[in-house]
Formats: sequence, structure tokens, C-alpha cells
Amino acid sequence: MTGTQQTPDTAGQVSDAVKGNWVDTLAPRWTRPYLRLSRADRPIGTWLLLLPCWWGLTLAMVAHGDPSWFDAWIFAGCGIGAFLMRGAGCTWNDITDRHIDGRVARTASRPIPSGQVTARQALAWAVTQSLVAFAILVTFPPAAIALGVLSLAPVAIYPFAKRFTWWPQIFLGIAFNWGALLAWTAHTGRLELPAVLLYVAGMAWTLFYDTIYAHQDTEDDALIGVKSTARLFGEDSPRWLALFLVATVTLMGAAAIYAAPAGEPLKLALLILAPWAMGWHMLWQLRRLKLDDNQRLLQLFRANRDAGLLPVLFFAAAIIA
Repeated sequence: MTGTQQTPDTAGQVSDAVKGNWVDTLAPRWTRPYLRLSRADRPIGTWLLLLPCWWGLTLAMVAHGDPSWFDAWIFAGCGIGAFLMRGAGCTWNDITDRHIDGRVARTASRPIPSGQVTARQALAWAVTQSLVAFAILVTFPPAAIALGVLSLAPVAIYPFAKRFTWWPQIFLGIAFNWGALLAWTAHTGRLELPAVLLYVAGMAWTLFYDTIYAHQDTEDDALIGVKSTARLFGEDSPRWLALFLVATVTLMGAAAIYAAPAGEPLKLALLILAPWAMGWHMLWQLRRLKLDDNQRLLQLFRANRDAGLLPVLFFAAAIIA
């Protein structure tokens, strides 16, 4: 062994993983490449997929005023399902991008380009995760099951979007915020306008945070011809991010107003405070933005977990108000 060889705890770790994460330190060695495919060492993506689910569920509970024990299962089922479907989606993304990832500094250490797993093994892992997630989905009402099945289309398309459009973040937003529609429908049994407004607000939020994230790769993306909003906007990104911030707050505010029960001003106030608080967090991110500082970009991207949790807290408060 040479003095530069990696120790067993760090061998194969992905460059942008959270340092000291449980996958690299505690998981059995044979599971690590598969957990890395699922981004279990980078949990922010699971949060970003899960939070719109919790927005939809909690806002539906306020709107209809009929919380039940089944909502506890929707809440938990969305959490498990978000982990599984984010893992399946990321695995699929790595399969489709295996020839690109090896040419980008930040992604060259991922399991497929680094040789930890084969594309065939990765595909089997993606199918396994999807089937377990489907077993959870079928416990929901029929309309929610149908929405869950439809969500597979944007998940399948997203990895290819950066090859044919400068706006791949829109396709990510379509996929990542689907839970707002699904969780609302799981509670109510039908899809309604507030859920749609919440969904579009989430898409604007995705354009905000994923443009920040994509700025880490602009140089490599330009060399290999991969498109993104970060490359499209360039130095004008702060202005676009401000527009996405306003859209997020406005659309979520509209969802809150439509969902608010008549004659209950305290609930209405709490619902309106949700997008207001999230907007202030996004403004804080915008003020700290440095497009040429990759570490700062990654920190701000990860901070969106807290931004997305704020509406959940205010919606939950409105349930009991």
C-alpha cells in the first residue's frame, strides 16, 4: 500500500458528499456504491423532493379541516417514498449520464464512472427502489395512485433535458414538486386548485435553487455542451433568481389564500406567513450569493432544506390554530 492510498472509510466516496456521512462511515462496504447511487450520502435532494409533499398534505388538512390518523401514514409514507424515488431517480440519472459524468470534475467520482458498479447493476437497483416505492403508493387513494404513476414520465425525461433545452431545471421542477399534487390528493381524494398553485410555486423554487447548484459546473458544462439555466443566465443570474423568488412567494401565497377556511382569520394569517418566511430565507440566500465560489454555492443550495421547511411549520400551526 502506498502512502497516498485512500483509507477504507473514504475509499470510493463522492466528491460533493457530506463529509463524515453515515454511508461512508457506517454502512456495510458492499452497500456503499448503491447508497451513493441513491445519493444517501447527500440527503438534501430527499428533502427537496419531500418538502412539497408535506406542503400539499398540511395545506389540504387546513383547507378541509378533517385531519385523521391516515394523514400520519401519508406523512410517513411520503418520507419513505421520497427517499426511495429520489434514489431511483438519481440512479437513473447516473445511468443516462455515465458518459458525461466522467468528464466533469465534480461528478467523476460517482459510482458508475469511477467503476464501483456497472450500468446493469445500477439499473437493477433503480428498479428495486421503484418497486418498493410503488408498494407504498398503492396504500393511497386511487386518484393519488394515478398521479404517482404519472410522475414516472418527468422522472424518466429529466436526465435528457440538458441535452435539448437551456431550461432543464423546469423538467426537474416538474418532477421534484409532484408530491404537492400527490399528497393533497391522498388527503382529499381529488386534485384542487390550491394544490396546483402550490405545485407551480415549487417549480419556481426549483428554478431558484437548482440554478444556484448548476453554477458549480458551468465551465465543465460549456466544454462538453451540457445546457443549464446557470449557463443561460450567466452573470445575470441574480436578477433571474429574484424573479423566481417573487414567483415562489406569490404563487404559494395564492395557494394559501384559496385554501384558507372562510371566517378563520388566524388560520389565514398563518398560511400567508408561510410564503413570507420562505421568501425572506430565499432573499438571505440571494444576498450571500457568489457565482465564482463553489463552496458557497453548495452551502446555499443545501440551505433550501430550511427554506422549504418554513411553510410546513406555518401550515402545521394553522392546522391546530
